[in-house]
Amino acid sequence: MEWIQRLISAGLLAGQVFVHLLRGRIHWRNTVDQLSVVGTESVLVAVITAITIGMVFTIQVAREFISFGASSAIGGVLAIALTRELAPVLTAVIIAGRVGSAFAAEVGTMRVTEQIDALEVLRTDPIDYLVTPRVIACAVMLPVLTIVADVTGLAGGLFITTQLYGISATLYLDSARNLLESWDVISGLIKAGIFGVLIAMIGSNWGLTTTGGARGVGRSTTQSVVTALLTIFIVNFVLSALMFRGAGEALQRGF
Repeated sequence: MEWIQRLISAGLLAGQVFVHLLRGRIHWRNTVDQLSVVGTESVLVAVITAITIGMVFTIQVAREFISFGASSAIGGVLAIALTRELAPVLTAVIIAGRVGSAFAAEVGTMRVTEQIDALEVLRTDPIDYLVTPRVIACAVMLPVLTIVADVTGLAGGLFITTQLYGISATLYLDSARNLLESWDVISGLIKAGIFGVLIAMIGSNWGLTTTGGARGVGRSTTQSVVTALLTIFIVNFVLSALMFRGAGEALQRGF
């Protein structure tokens, strides 16, 4: 019951943030700080994850495609999988674990130590000061990190195809270029932006609704990460169903 109430309050908080954004009530200094936290400090882990996923995916796909004489489609299949699903979802999972948990812990600590009450006494709106900058940072930086993951994931796949399977880099890159469409990349960026908003809203709301001292902060942090992950997977299914209904023609172009 408590989880449902907090989920509902997260939806209400999202509405408040939207209204504040329309009114231009943005604390720019905090926003810049959060852009660094979400983006710059998360690049390395996003790159390492994308490279390894690109390598593993290529190993699993290449051995099967080569046996069917379809080695010319390996790069394209990896490119589609990365841009549509793997890069945005896995990047969001990383950010939910690394940044979303930090949001919940930081804001939750401010709540139980009455720092948020002090902000209100000073006539500083916690939504403008704490929540909106985090939402903007996640919505902006998650698509950027997704682009980085797309590129590095393809690079990891290129390394595997050339070094382990002897497939030329030209064939790999031509396959990616022929099969990949602009909508594949755009759809992944749209997903990433939506995931970013969800992560920031859930982390911030769980922090704002924290009670019970240090133990409550720990509980809120854990619950926020679990909720963010579940929400990402559910929303990803809905978005994929809406964006990619019907038969595709990518593989037909690749042969």
